[in-house]
Amino acid sequence: MITSVLLATDWVRLLIVCVVFTAVACAIALFTGLLDPRRFLTAATRAALQLAAVSAVITFVLSHLGLTWAFLVLMAVVATATSARRTEAGRRGAWVALPIVVGTVPSLTLLLVIGLLPVKGIALIPVGGILIGGAMTATTLSARRALDTLHDRYGEYEAARAMGFPERDAVCLIIRQPAAEALVPPLDQTRTVGLVTLPGAFVGMLLGGAPVWQAGALQIVVLLALLAVEAAAVAVVVELVARGLIRRPSQEGEVRLT
Repeated sequence: MITSVLLATDWVRLLIVCVVFTAVACAIALFTGLLDPRRFLTAATRAALQLAAVSAVITFVLSHLGLTWAFLVLMAVVATATSARRTEAGRRGAWVALPIVVGTVPSLTLLLVIGLLPVKGIALIPVGGILIGGAMTATTLSARRALDTLHDRYGEYEAARAMGFPERDAVCLIIRQPAAEALVPPLDQTRTVGLVTLPGAFVGMLLGGAPVWQAGALQIVVLLALLAVEAAAVAVVVELVARGLIRRPSQEGEVRLT
């Protein structure tokens, strides 16, 4: 009975804290005009529902390797859909799947082949989720910056073409550096790890009772893998935009490759 009361109290505290944080974010957005407050409310609600659903099925998924792989594929599909929507590329948004998987699959494969990552759901899903999520963020940010820059600096693109640059090279000249800004957050996270941030893999292993050195070793592997995945994602995005494969509907007539 006492245990049940304590658990109920913990849930009440959790609910209060979540409501307070969400309300603060909405209030800041409302009074500063940064974003529509409803976006924070929607994100918080979705996060709570999705985590509740995942918590309900995760034990079953982790105990079946086939379901683990299926869950990773589902993660990649959702990441692609999210990035495509944020990129506003319309029917061409399907191309964002390529930068998301091009670094993630080889990185996971390497970790499995050399034995640093066991072929178990309890290891594959967290690490795979981190890599897929990082690739999604890098893809979204780099694609948005690249497409915005191509639109805003279209005159520079025309000038490059007039100077004899091929179509692809002219586009790359304009978008490469803006797209690369998507790598600033992961680079800063890697540079300041342990001094400013203690990432999830490290904290999770410590809470699970792993030695500090083991948690640190896994975290550095994950961080460096994440850097490689995100760098690959940005590079592929630049190439896809330069070749006209990723475009917003309003931009499809701006650049035609010959």
